[in-house]
Amino acid sequence: MKEVRDFSVLDSDAHARDQDELIEPYLDEPFRKRSRPFLPREIYDRSLGGKLGKSGIKHEERLAAMDTQEIDSAVLYPTNGLGIGRIREPDYAAALCRAYNDYIADYCKVSPRLKAVANLPIYRPQEAATELKRAVTKLGLVGGMLAAQAHGKNLASPEFHPLYEEAQRLGAPVAVHAFGGDEAGSEIFDQFICLHTTGHPFPVLRQLTAMIFGGIPEMFPELKLAYLEIGCGWIPYWAERMDEEWELRGKAEAPLCKKKPSEYLTGGQIYYGCEPDEKMLGFIVGEIGSKTLMFASDYPHWDMTWPDSAVLIWRREDLSPEAKKDILGDNARRFYNLS
Repeated sequence: MKEVRDFSVLDSDAHARDQDELIEPYLDEPFRKRSRPFLPREIYDRSLGGKLGKSGIKHEERLAAMDTQEIDSAVLYPTNGLGIGRIREPDYAAALCRAYNDYIADYCKVSPRLKAVANLPIYRPQEAATELKRAVTKLGLVGGMLAAQAHGKNLASPEFHPLYEEAQRLGAPVAVHAFGGDEAGSEIFDQFICLHTTGHPFPVLRQLTAMIFGGIPEMFPELKLAYLEIGCGWIPYWAERMDEEWELRGKAEAPLCKKKPSEYLTGGQIYYGCEPDEKMLGFIVGEIGSKTLMFASDYPHWDMTWPDSAVLIWRREDLSPEAKKDILGDNARRFYNLS
C-alpha cells in the first residue's frame, strides 16, 4: 500500500539513454558520417551482463518506472554524454552537445513529467555560455551540466567565467556531474568496482574545491550550483577540511575566497544530490539543514535504488515531514526554477 502524501516528488537527477542511433539525426554534418560510437566507451560491464539497471529508452517504460518509484516528475542528465570530456576535438565535442540538447528537448516534449538539463561543451567555455542560453531560451531546458572529469579542465578557471555570468543572468542553474570513470589515478585498478567507487566522489570534490577556493560563489553570488551523484555524507568532513586549509593559507593562495568555505557550502547557493538510503542523511540535515538537499533516483543506471526510491525517504524516521518535503521536491523545484 502506497504512502499518502500531499506533495509531488521531483527527481533531481535521473538519466537519459543517449545512444548513438538516437543522437545521430540531430548531429551536424560532417560529424554524422563518423563511425560509431560517437563517444569513446569503456569496456567494463556495468550492468553485469544485463542483471543490473533498466533500459529506460521508451517513454512508456520510463513513466511506468517513475510510477513504481513514486516519482511525479524528473530532471534528466546524459548517460554516455557524461563522458563528453573524452572527446578531445573541440568542434566535435560541441556538436555532440548541441545534438544531445536538441534530442533531449524533443524527448521531453512527450510528457510534462520530463525535464532536462543541457550538456555543455567543456573545451569551449565561451560556446558553453552561448549553448546554455540557447538551451534555456529556445529548447526549454532547465539548466546546464558540466562534466566533472576526463578533460583536465579546472572549472574555476577564468575561461569559465563567461558561462557563470550568463547562467547568473539567465537565472539558470549549473550542475557538476561525475560518471564513475576516467578518474585520475585509476590506472592502478584492474576492477571496475574500484574505478566506480572512486570515480564519482573524487572528481566532483576536486572541482568543488577548485570552485570554492577560486571564488566562483563569491564572484557570482546569484549563480545556483549543484554537485551531483556523490551523496551528501561528505559535506561536514569536507567543509571542515577546507576551512582548516583556508584559515592557514587562504589569504595567500585563495584570495578570491572571502569567507570560510563552509559558509559557501552551507549558505544556500550550493545544492547537493542525495540518495534515499544514505545512512548519514538525517545527521546531515541536523548539520546543514534540509534546504539544499535534493532526492535523486539515478534511474535507469545499474547502481540506482530499485524498486523503492522516493518512498524510502518518506518512510524515514530521522527526518521531519518538512525536511522530507524539502528533499523530495521543494528544493529541486527551487533549484531548477520549476513551479
